[in-house]
Amino acid sequence: MKHLLGIEGLSVAEITKILDLADTFAEINTRPIKKVPTLRGKTVINLFLEASTRTRTSFEIAAKRLSADAVNISGSTSSTTKGETLLDTAKNLQAMAPDVIVLRHSSSGAPHFIAKHVDAAVINAGDGTHEHPTQALLDAATIRKHKGKVAGLTVAIVGDIAHSRVARSDILALTKLGAHVRVAGPRTMLPVGIEEMGATVFERVEPAVEGADVVMMLRIQLERLGGAGLFPNTREYSRYFGLGPRLAATLKPDAIVMHPGPINRGVELDPAVADGARSVILDQVAYGVAVRMALLYLCGGGASSAAAEA
Repeated sequence: MKHLLGIEGLSVAEITKILDLADTFAEINTRPIKKVPTLRGKTVINLFLEASTRTRTSFEIAAKRLSADAVNISGSTSSTTKGETLLDTAKNLQAMAPDVIVLRHSSSGAPHFIAKHVDAAVINAGDGTHEHPTQALLDAATIRKHKGKVAGLTVAIVGDIAHSRVARSDILALTKLGAHVRVAGPRTMLPVGIEEMGATVFERVEPAVEGADVVMMLRIQLERLGGAGLFPNTREYSRYFGLGPRLAATLKPDAIVMHPGPINRGVELDPAVADGARSVILDQVAYGVAVRMALLYLCGGGASSAAAEA
């Protein structure tokens, strides 16, 4: 792989290869010494021009566990605060000869833009409301771990669908892998044409989660709403679109509950459910490291022999 810019451009075979490789790297994360020489001598720059906890940290850990040199740059410490353009930032980083640039940016298409101007591999760590491909891959990996498969499962994604790059990437990845995807949220948070991506749309949460094997809850993307009043208040939202103990009790006995984080406890997800027996949220975080190790390996040009040693 030269770049990972989105799920849309991946085939089923490529997605499956990434998930299989992630399973291999997941074992490394259980060892007493969590390190292999797979990317020794490689440099990974994590350029996060938008806030992140899980994605940024897991990419840094993933790089270090593969023995790569990881350099982390945040928006507040970069020269973009002085007016430097994204293109100039990318060109200056390219002059330092990194092997991989991991980019998170508030503008949709930013990773695609810099991928045209640098020699390094570019991995999209979230761009605007467009895509978050690594999150979708770790979600698929988590589902496969707990359910043994993705094909044939019914997955309900509930919340702010219109402004969620996670929802878009999850729909693309899961439908490609053969899952039946449902989406539910307030009418004001359901994008026009979402059905064309292969999802079934509901305006109420109850029928969306009925019979589902997986329920993925999403937070309201307040930072992307721009002050628009798309719902009355968080209490009203929680009442009609939140997942609490009463609604959770109606789910299939073996249904799992997921969330890409960060969780707004008491809004889209009740703490009793977030921390309950159905929740696999922390497994998602754990698989995030393994999936990002796999992607750094594929995009960073790890040697086949090194993979065998892993």
